[in-house]
Amino acid sequence: MPGTVTVRNIIIGEGIPKIIVPIAGSNSREIFSAAKKMKCLAADVVEWRADYFEEALDAGSVIKTLAELREILGDIPLLFSFRTFKEGGEKSISLEQYEELIIMAAKSGYADLIDVEIFSADASASGIIEAIHEADCLAVGSNHDFYGTPEKNEIISRLIKIQDTGADILKIAVMPVCSGDVLALLEATAEMTEKYSKRPVVTMSMSGKGVISRIAGEMFGSAMTFGSAGKKSAPGQMPVEELSVMLQMFHRALQQD
Repeated sequence: MPGTVTVRNIIIGEGIPKIIVPIAGSNSREIFSAAKKMKCLAADVVEWRADYFEEALDAGSVIKTLAELREILGDIPLLFSFRTFKEGGEKSISLEQYEELIIMAAKSGYADLIDVEIFSADASASGIIEAIHEADCLAVGSNHDFYGTPEKNEIISRLIKIQDTGADILKIAVMPVCSGDVLALLEATAEMTEKYSKRPVVTMSMSGKGVISRIAGEMFGSAMTFGSAGKKSAPGQMPVEELSVMLQMFHRALQQD
């Protein structure tokens, strides 16, 4: 069974799935305005989607923004993510630029978790994660398929590969075209967490078709989920307060057994 990961005062991998709320502003004003609202929301972790930031490839601007986010968020854990274009993000970036950017974010000391696209980084993934660990950050190894949903065994295989890189949290997001795709994702999540995973697993089936995967994680083994507060960073994200209510309802129902 998967272990847990503690980030500041949040234990990931036990109880109700933790809610990640993304910030997807294009400039500092939008980013900081969104961050100031987080303490009033049911946000367990805040994700800064840096690929939306118009100055994302300027190292000084990224560090300055991270520093201000850390100040605003206080003890709320901060996840730094740059989603590449081929995995559903806003910008194209070379592997060298990508590696430099996320390692720089880790070394800044302002982020608690760093997203690493395992299949984008490919052979460099383990080295990137090692550098993140050396900077006393945790790594979320991720994979995003905006074009479809792989077969159940392929989803499990990808999660195992992510685990083998040394990532602290294993994440995969897929796009369903039918209800069977959602079932494949949920079955893969359950089998991965029951048989193979040593670390928290985070899975989701995107779009409206996959919304059940965002609220039933505790039942199938997904340790975290994403809720929106304004601009969505992926299709199918529910408003964070509605999501929190649904997660608590599922939790209470499960406790009745």
